[in-house]
Amino acid sequence: MPERKHQSGLKSRHGRLTKTVMIVDDEAIIRDLCRRALNTYQVVEACDGEEALALFNKGGIDVILTDVMMPKMGGIELLKRLKEIEPTILVIVMTGFADKDTILNALKADADDFITKPLNLLQLKTSIEKSLVKKALKEEIANLKSLDQFKTNFLSIVSHKFRTPITSISLFLQNFARGVYDPEDPNFQHNVDLIHEEASYLEQLVTDLLVFSRVMDANGGLKLEPCELGKIIPNIFAQSREVADKPGINASFDIDELSPLMLDRNKITFAIKQIIDNAYKFSGKEGKIAVSLKNSNGGYRITVEDEGSGIAREDLPKIFEKFYQVDSCHTGQIRGFGLGLFYAKEFVRLHSGSITVESESGKGTRVVITLPLQES
Repeated sequence: MPERKHQSGLKSRHGRLTKTVMIVDDEAIIRDLCRRALNTYQVVEACDGEEALALFNKGGIDVILTDVMMPKMGGIELLKRLKEIEPTILVIVMTGFADKDTILNALKADADDFITKPLNLLQLKTSIEKSLVKKALKEEIANLKSLDQFKTNFLSIVSHKFRTPITSISLFLQNFARGVYDPEDPNFQHNVDLIHEEASYLEQLVTDLLVFSRVMDANGGLKLEPCELGKIIPNIFAQSREVADKPGINASFDIDELSPLMLDRNKITFAIKQIIDNAYKFSGKEGKIAVSLKNSNGGYRITVEDEGSGIAREDLPKIFEKFYQVDSCHTGQIRGFGLGLFYAKEFVRLHSGSITVESESGKGTRVVITLPLQES
C-alpha cells in the first residue's frame, strides 16, 4: 500500500513545528485530563474509533493516544486500521485491562507503547516524547537507507548511459587506427557524423549530470525571492538546448502580465524547464507546442501542450518516479537519467503547488503546473 503523506504539526508562536496528538476515549473527563497534561502539543479529540479514523484521514496527526474499550470501534481495531493506512503512525494504547490477550493483540497490531489506567500524567508525557524520538530516529535511518539505495541506482544508470556512446567512439577510433575505414569511402563521412552525434550526446550527459548534482545538493529548503514567471518562461526557451535542436517546431505563447510570486527561482525554473524540454524531446522535428501562463482560481497556472508521441495510459502513474523513463518509440535508448520529472514535481510541491499530466499515446501531452497565489 502506498504511503499516505500529510503535513503534520502546526507552527507555534515561536515558529517551531508543534506536533499534533489525537486523544481517543469515550470518557470526556479522560480526554480533558490528557489535553491539559499535553498542553505543549496541538491536541484534537475523538470519542470513539470511527470518529478518530475520520479525523486522521484529514491529515496532520503525529501521535494517537487511544483507549481500548470504546463503542462503535474499539482501540485495537482502530490501531489495526491506522497501521494499514500509515504503518509509521505512532499509536499509544491506554488500557485498564492489563490482561495477556489485550496486550498480545495490541503488540500484534504494532502498538508503539502502553499506558495503564488510572493515568500517570508524567508517564503519559514521557511516553509521547519517547515515541516521537523513536519515530524521528526510524525516519532518519530510513532516509539514510533510501539515500544509499538512490546513490547505488544512480551510479548504475550513469554507467549504463555513458557506456554506449563511449563504446561506439572507442570502436570507431580503434578501427580507424587499424585502417579499417578509408577516408575516401563515401560512407566514411556518414560514420564520422554518427560518432560526432555520440560525442555530442556524451557532452549532454555530462552537462545533465552536473545539473542533477547541483539539484540534489540543493534539495532542501526554499530561497524565496520575487519572481516574474512571465520573464522566466521566455528565458527558458532562449537557453534550452532541446528547443535549439528542433527549429522546425512552432512555439506559441499566451502569457498574461501577472504580479511576481515569492518563489525559489532556481527550483521553479528547473521544474518548468523539465516540462518544456520534455515537450520538445518527445516531439518530432516539426510540430507545435503551446505555452500559457494564466491567473486561475486564486493561483497561477502554467500549461505546456505538445503534439508529440504522448504517454501510454499504463505509464502515466509512473512518470514522476525516480529513474523511470518513458520509451514511447521503443528504441531502448532513452536520453537522460529519469530524474527530471521527479525533481520537477518535488520542487513544485515545496511551493505548495501541483503538476498534472494528461496524455495519450500518439496524441501529445498536456502538462499543467499550478502555483498558489502568494504575492510579494
